[in-house]
Amino acid sequence: MDSAYDLGLWHEGHGSLEDAVRWYALAADTGDVEAALSLATLLEREGDVPAARGWFETAARAGSRAAARRLALICEAAGEAKAAREWHRRAALDGDLDSAHDLGFLAYRCGEEDETLRWWGTAARGGHAGAAYDLGLFLQANQDPEGAQAFYRLAVRDDHPGAASRLGGIALSHGDLRAARAWFERAAHTGRVHDQRSAGFVCVEMGDSPAASHWFGRAAAGGDPDAAFTFGLLLIAEHDDLRGGQHWFRQAAQAGHRQAAAELASLLSATGFSHEAEQWLSERPSPLWDRVAEPELVARAELCAADVARRGGVPLAATDLIEVLGTWDLVTRPLRDHADAAAWLAGQSGLPPDAIEHLGSVRAVLLRPCGSPWPTPAEVERALATARELRARLGPR
Repeated sequence: MDSAYDLGLWHEGHGSLEDAVRWYALAADTGDVEAALSLATLLEREGDVPAARGWFETAARAGSRAAARRLALICEAAGEAKAAREWHRRAALDGDLDSAHDLGFLAYRCGEEDETLRWWGTAARGGHAGAAYDLGLFLQANQDPEGAQAFYRLAVRDDHPGAASRLGGIALSHGDLRAARAWFERAAHTGRVHDQRSAGFVCVEMGDSPAASHWFGRAAAGGDPDAAFTFGLLLIAEHDDLRGGQHWFRQAAQAGHRQAAAELASLLSATGFSHEAEQWLSERPSPLWDRVAEPELVARAELCAADVARRGGVPLAATDLIEVLGTWDLVTRPLRDHADAAAWLAGQSGLPPDAIEHLGSVRAVLLRPCGSPWPTPAEVERALATARELRARLGPR
């Protein structure tokens, strides 16, 4: 029935969708796998997912890798994890690297570490840069920095900006400023604000003020408070540009940067604006998170954000998740025994125990999902509010 399939293609190409469906169905009923796949794709595009699913399954069972993958994604969207894994597995075993990557995430969310390693490793070695990066994060989260670095290097072969950023951090930790600068700038050129700021700091350490100003300026324009503060300092120190310095101090201070608020107040006082200066000094700064979290925590946060984004859900900002994890790590450092950390935090801070317990539950899922659903944006917002209040009440901000 090649002619029926060809007629389906012709009608679809000329916008006669009803006729295309009729001819594709006629060909598919005779066992034409490509016709079944084309019919399913057309039906899905037109919004008839149940009918599309049936034809995708027909094509998948007949050996279509593309149909198996598409069916797996439909099952994922419907919350049918077991079926999704089975169809992804069929596609992956037939060479679909995207399905191997997805299987890694499905295993990770269930706490199946061996399966996570297996599927991300399969995809990474097949040339999937995202899987190589995610496997690097997974190994980093499990305190295997050497293994992580190997997969970051594999990912960066395909210009993965996150991998370049990670390699920059590793080089910096080893004191190799030249390599760190090269990696951070490679990531920064893709528009990553955090790496623009990191490139600026490395350039400062190397004594390259023009390059530092360039990167801090780009990061500041991208909304990074710490970069804005540092850029303001450079403008004043290198160019005697008080007006420019004041502008960037104000931008950083408005985002909650305490040092910027203090520098802005000092500058305003020196130029005769003492009343505004007092306002900046008297106002309680917003709880900006400007600390460096442990690499393992950062990796866990990124993996959660990546999985949510992969499935097309409402995005979770990795920076918010890092703040949640980093805050708990910060405020519980005085404890020797963390078994009753929630009760201790509630007692020390005076916050409602249920708020602390909610923060702890969000943290637990981020660190070890083990089949639990990822936190929703509303749950993350609530956890952030508690984290910020904890920092405000317990001292370190």
